[in-house]
Amino acid sequence: MNVDLQRFTRPCECGHEHKIAVKGIWIEPGAVNRLKELLAGYRHPVIICDASTKKAASRSMEEYFASLEVLEVTGNNIHANDSYVAQVQERLNGEADVLVAVGSGTIHDLTRYVAYTRGLNFISVPTAASVDGFVSTVAAMTWHGMKKTLTAAAPVYVLADTDIFAKAPFRLTASGISDLMGKYTSLLDWKVSHIVTGEYYCETVSRLEFEAVREVESVLDQIRDGDPQCMEKLMYALILSGLAMQMIGNSRPASGAEHHVSHLWEMEIINNYIDALHGEKVSVGLILCLEYYEKIRRAIESGTCRIVDGRAYETELLQETFGARGKYQDVLEENDPNLMEELDPADLESKLPLIAQELAALPESDRMRGLLAGAGCVTRMEELGMPADKKDLTLRLCPYVRRRLTLLRLAKNFSFPGSLY
Repeated sequence: MNVDLQRFTRPCECGHEHKIAVKGIWIEPGAVNRLKELLAGYRHPVIICDASTKKAASRSMEEYFASLEVLEVTGNNIHANDSYVAQVQERLNGEADVLVAVGSGTIHDLTRYVAYTRGLNFISVPTAASVDGFVSTVAAMTWHGMKKTLTAAAPVYVLADTDIFAKAPFRLTASGISDLMGKYTSLLDWKVSHIVTGEYYCETVSRLEFEAVREVESVLDQIRDGDPQCMEKLMYALILSGLAMQMIGNSRPASGAEHHVSHLWEMEIINNYIDALHGEKVSVGLILCLEYYEKIRRAIESGTCRIVDGRAYETELLQETFGARGKYQDVLEENDPNLMEELDPADLESKLPLIAQELAALPESDRMRGLLAGAGCVTRMEELGMPADKKDLTLRLCPYVRRRLTLLRLAKNFSFPGSLY
């Protein structure tokens, strides 16, 4: 499949001119055979991988591993953070003029950030359909203990070789399914923020994402069986999510409250290290958010949702949690200026019916849990090693990890039976 990129840059009903940086995307068996032609104009390409991703691509890319310089990232529990960025920066040959990311989420985040800082192009070779960030223009990093979204480079080309990614361990594929299903709440959060604050929102981009999500939803059984064509649909949907981020210029269409849950746990503010994939944490975050959003919808529809003034930071709570890990000032800086400072409670109350209308379109949490579990995905905190009694604290704290308005952040102004406030 040669992805038609022109459809993403046509005049849009939102009035904005959408731009994408990637020049070519191929999702097909033998896609990496195109690499020789794409590298023809470069003098010193460098492959960036780790031991696992090198092994995954070794058969299909044998000639490239033998003929090109390979920078294999080393360490235990390799993550996209400042320490591993430093390792890549220190080891990268100063003559490198193009990078080839052979891996999944972590390797791509490290490569895209280093490519940006060095002013280099990079080519993406995904080894698993595990995340949606392959063509993103930002890198999700844990930077000195805080979760950050850093400006990075998008790949100039993507070679998603079905012979490689379709053979990845299913746990990685399940992680990709989970990351994709998380778009239900991320797109809801975006739309609600638009309703309440007038934040820019593109219906076309949102529709493109929903169509891709539903297409994958319809073939989950075939993906679990390893059907190559359905695996390609999953990879296309994940790449499309990244293109949506390029079109908007940030991660808004692909990351909402469900990702903030994952980010909080990755920062280890209320928990110890969790040995889980990004998508696995997003999957549980999605379920937690859907459950709470259902409570909000029912409260609005029954007339029991009262607007309270929850605009100020929960200073005592932040001091007890982020402060205990030496991150109190960091979390205040991340949230400055306060997203809700200009919020008008009376206006928010008037928007409740519109919010309920959007919430009614979400899948029910029980249905989503069954769908994800049936697809082999993680759906419960206990499966991650997170105690279930940390659920409420997670939902209260996670809106502070990123300065982005979500319904979960707005819900600090909602009081109803069973609410967190």
